Amino acid sequence: KPSDPIMTGKTQTSNVTNKNDPKSINSRVFIGNLNTAIVKKGDIEAIFAKYGKIVGCSVHKGYAFVQYMSERHARAAVAGENARIIAGQPL
Repeated sequence: KPSDPIMTGKTQTSNVTNKNDPKSINSRVFIGNLNTAIVKKGDIEAIFAKYGKIVGCSVHKGYAFVQYMSERHARAAVAGENARIIAGQPL
C-alpha cells in the first residue's frame, strides 16, 4: 500500500510560539525589523535551525518568533543572528 504523501518529507513546525509556561518563554526568540514581504516562515526556519531544534515559528507583519526546545539554543540564535542583514534590513 502506498505511503501517505503528507507523512513523507519534512515535518512542519508549529505556528504556536505563545505558550505561557516560563521554560518556553526563555527559549523563544523575537526577530524584529523583518522584511516579511520577502522573508517567509521557511526562510526564517532555514536561518535559525542551525542553532537547535525549532518547535514553533510564527511570522507577523514586520517581525517573527522562533520557539526552540531549549533556552541555550535561543541564546545561541540571538548571539549569532543579532544585526544580521536579511532582505536589506538588520535583524
